[in-house]
Amino acid sequence: MKSFTVACLLAAGLLLPSGPVRSDPAKPPATVPLPPPQPPARPEGLLPPEPQVTPLPPERPAELATGAGKEVGKETEKKTEEPQSDTSSKAKEPPKDGAVALPAPPLPPERPPELSGEQALALTVSAPEDTACLRRLERLGARFEAMAPLGNGQCSAPHPLNVTALADGVTLEPAASLTCRAAEALARWTTEVQVAAQKQFGDQLKSLALGGTYVCRGQNHDTDAKLSEHSFANAIDVMGYGFAKRPSLKVTAATEGTPEAAFLASVRTGACGFFRTVLGPGSDAAHGNHLHLDLRERNAGHRLCQ
Repeated sequence: MKSFTVACLLAAGLLLPSGPVRSDPAKPPATVPLPPPQPPARPEGLLPPEPQVTPLPPERPAELATGAGKEVGKETEKKTEEPQSDTSSKAKEPPKDGAVALPAPPLPPERPPELSGEQALALTVSAPEDTACLRRLERLGARFEAMAPLGNGQCSAPHPLNVTALADGVTLEPAASLTCRAAEALARWTTEVQVAAQKQFGDQLKSLALGGTYVCRGQNHDTDAKLSEHSFANAIDVMGYGFAKRPSLKVTAATEGTPEAAFLASVRTGACGFFRTVLGPGSDAAHGNHLHLDLRERNAGHRLCQ
């Protein structure tokens, strides 16, 4: 009877077994989800600032109200019209919407007579005289005097010099019309020519035969070419050299191995140290009988020595 009762209770689920109850290893035990933790309080230093309220503008003064402003504008207009003459119709117009009329701006001063009309067109700006160059030229022993400005169309020389002789009594035949910089380069180069004359001939240089200095013309006498540096008194054509004892020597193609050839080659090479352009026999047909020397400015200080 007892065993039957136990069996019935077990079948009804009213009686649990006495031994330990084993859970199903395949199913994990159920867990209850916990709420997330609350964030920490925001520090006082990081609290957002309170919104600022823009203050209202002050009330408009009573004297600037619509009605009063018109009266003030009329009084100001009368005051400004009294001392002024009929210089402008705009200054007499009444102010609009009660605005205060401003006085007319003063007129600019009259243009000086020397800067007006034909006198202004006749003004010329001359280049400053190179006094430092003139002092150097004097120390080099050159004899020269200032000339009147030279000009013919685009050809010009604002401060030319008439150079008659260089150091050691070397005369220029004929006298040269040159800028101070060109005269200085010629004087320095002539000292090198004097050294070459002593070395090759044992003689002293006494003169330079010149073919031309200031001449308003194109390069190589071409009327369609660019202006030559002769057009600016910035070039010299040396035709020959005169000495104290030996016969004069012309600039030409001399026989190789002779003292004359060595002298001509030496002075021509030395000229490249003082001038920016050096052309002579062998350069082209236009320079077969003279040595052309000039100070033409080129990009990056380029020199043409041929």
